Amino acid sequence: MSGRPVKHSVTLKGHRTSVSLEDEFWAELRALAADRDLPINALVAEIDAARGIETGLASAIRLYVLRALKDRLP
Repeated sequence: MSGRPVKHSVTLKGHRTSVSLEDEFWAELRALAADRDLPINALVAEIDAARGIETGLASAIRLYVLRALKDRLP
């Protein structure tokens, strides 16, 4: 896995866009989508809809993954 961000394509509101994420964040995001039985695009759309206008999509995804992992801790 690479520590450098890699561009990944997603579809939001019917339009293709790319988001740059480190492999580890992308892998965990895919696992979280699978846990919820959601396509990755659907989960990214939820994250996109919930983020503030001052937060970039990649940052919002990283924060979502971080919160989800922290919620798993005892």
